[in-house]
Amino acid sequence: MDETPRSSVDYASNETAAALIRRANRILVVGSSGGGKSTLSRKIAARFDLPYVSMDREFFWLPGWVARERAEQRSMIAARVAEDRWIMDGSNPSSFDIRLPRTDLVIWVRLSRFICLWGIFSRAIRGFGRTRPDMAPGCPEKLPDGVFISYVWKFEERHAPIFIQNFERYGRGVPVLVLKSRRQMRHLLDLLDGEA
Repeated sequence: MDETPRSSVDYASNETAAALIRRANRILVVGSSGGGKSTLSRKIAARFDLPYVSMDREFFWLPGWVARERAEQRSMIAARVAEDRWIMDGSNPSSFDIRLPRTDLVIWVRLSRFICLWGIFSRAIRGFGRTRPDMAPGCPEKLPDGVFISYVWKFEERHAPIFIQNFERYGRGVPVLVLKSRRQMRHLLDLLDGEA
């Protein structure tokens, strides 16, 4: 008897995901910092008139890079998740129990650590001292420190198993689109632009 655990995660192709996105009311976008999930989320939000929710901007940070209290974060997340329509950009697994049951589709931006590191450094250089649109007011872009670089470097090995476990536990039946390259991201956007 085969006792190898089987994943119950429902992985979707770009074509299937594009069809799902066109009719989805609630989309969750997760992945490492620097992978482009915020940019992708904003493009999908604009294309389908979905309210864009950045977890960093709306829940996690207060001005001056002060972390909001965890209980307040969860309360705010729960209230927002209860709304009818949104695309939510944020990977923190501590709220998957709230978010996944309400999600129509998960988009997992799963780019290599090298691309993500390039993304965080190029973003820091381009926007140094200014606050990004997906970050809370009063939290200007700064150069990545060793802790953040290590977080991005180890993101896949630390978070992929946690993501899969949570998808299985709280998101049974929720399709997951995995995007492993910028090319796949562009292809998804092309599919979405090509069919109204």
